[in-house]
Amino acid sequence: MDRKITLIGGASLGAALMYLFDPYMGARRRAQAKDQVVHLAHQTGNAVGPTMRDISNRARGLVAEATATFKDRDVSDAVLVRRARSKMGRYVSHPRSVTIEANQGRLFLSGPILAHEVDNLIHALSNIPGVTGVENRLEVYQEPGDVSGLQGGKARPGERPELAQEVWSPTTRLGTGAAGAGLALYGARNLGILGKFLSGIGLGMLVRAVTNLETKRLVGVDAGRRAIDVQKTINVMAPVQEVYNFWSNFENFPRFMAHVREVRNLGGDRSHWVVDGPAGIPVSWDAVVTRRILNELLAWRSLKGSIIHNAGIVTFAPVPNGGTQVNVHMSYNPPAGAIGHSVASFFGSDPKSAMDDDLVRFKSLIEKGRTTANGQTVTREQIEQPRI
Repeated sequence: MDRKITLIGGASLGAALMYLFDPYMGARRRAQAKDQVVHLAHQTGNAVGPTMRDISNRARGLVAEATATFKDRDVSDAVLVRRARSKMGRYVSHPRSVTIEANQGRLFLSGPILAHEVDNLIHALSNIPGVTGVENRLEVYQEPGDVSGLQGGKARPGERPELAQEVWSPTTRLGTGAAGAGLALYGARNLGILGKFLSGIGLGMLVRAVTNLETKRLVGVDAGRRAIDVQKTINVMAPVQEVYNFWSNFENFPRFMAHVREVRNLGGDRSHWVVDGPAGIPVSWDAVVTRRILNELLAWRSLKGSIIHNAGIVTFAPVPNGGTQVNVHMSYNPPAGAIGHSVASFFGSDPKSAMDDDLVRFKSLIEKGRTTANGQTVTREQIEQPRI
């Protein structure tokens, strides 16, 4: 097993060296990798200040809570009602329908509420400092039905533990990242299955802390099309109609997008895409236009079964100088999720880093009438007319 791991590691290292020292693209790839390292260092430096402030605020909060444990035995009823209403908003989908009154530390609840929210609400309010008891006078309903106070609303998950939240605080990221790094080093020094398992867990914790992305988005499992979000805006000196007509025909994209090899119209607002993935390996999928507003908006999504799930929307808006503002918002889920994106991004071969160059080429093509993509010069005369 160790020999196989050594061979795989050696092969991976060799592939990485070939990729970085390629005689044609190696210099550019090494420069991009250097830029990523510098960018990471800057991000790390910028995170120090917020992390220290967060640690300081949390320390003061813990002291305040400890002090309140002894001081909050005699709290006014008005203060208890305010605390209860603040707490209730995290557990009840229709908090305005519930009335809270207090008398000598005891809370009285009335009004309509959904059945599955009752127990969690009472338990949460009972734990508020200064509350001596909770009296349930609520009108409980299994379903909203035609009760006016239970219409609409949004389900409330309650107070989730810090580690279960989608976005972690700076303190949580620091603590989890340090623990993950320590666990990974400990596991690496201890051979055997247990050591490898601990290393894997530690590396997972470290990556989760560094990226601050949910685990499902990191690995691309059950993340749908939203593992990575990309948003770019560019102004083009051309009328909205001209810019919209260009974008409405996806077959034009290989003319200015360096990583797009082919876009083929399949009819019925469907298209087949072939793009360069990491290390130049071609990746393909089918997509469909989901919404179209003439001269204003184009939206699409990948079809079921695509290797790269993606969706996006492009909006077009006129600007005072007679040009057009193009806003591109795209979400995609690459193989291995955000981890796969991070590896590709380090070498400058992911859609997020490629879109900057693509939009510059698009601007040049529209404004100057020519650009260079995939080693070829493209002029406006070569652009396909839109199929609307």
